[in-house]
Amino acid sequence: MKSRPVVMEHFSTVHTSFVVNFTFTNNITILMGDSGTGKTAAFSFIKECMAMNPKILCLDYFDYQKNIKEILCRASGKLIVIDNADILLDDDARKYISQDAANQYLLIGRNPKNLFATKENLFELISEKVGEQTEFTFQPYM
Repeated sequence: MKSRPVVMEHFSTVHTSFVVNFTFTNNITILMGDSGTGKTAAFSFIKECMAMNPKILCLDYFDYQKNIKEILCRASGKLIVIDNADILLDDDARKYISQDAANQYLLIGRNPKNLFATKENLFELISEKVGEQTEFTFQPYM
């Protein structure tokens, strides 16, 4: 399921002593990692940018009662970032994402099961101290 990013190839933001610096190589990026590795922190920093960047749409546990697939169907030209995607997305939404050519996805979770994952779109979060800042990047999983 390798396809090039349709919205952005790079995303970067600075929040106090944290830097999020993501380079996308696929249209669907699945960011995995154990609990406590910084996935939700990185998500919250991206979500802060949503107010200023109309190309970003963030969904998380606050959206669990909403019809996620309907939200996805109405979006176009967005980087859609979903925290706890392995829990939040039902099978219909997962299928829709796998076929959506109008948006780009960053799916964050602990378990990629049923997210149509391939080796090309599985990544793990890397947290590295650079001077006084902590930089979040990701690298291919495995």
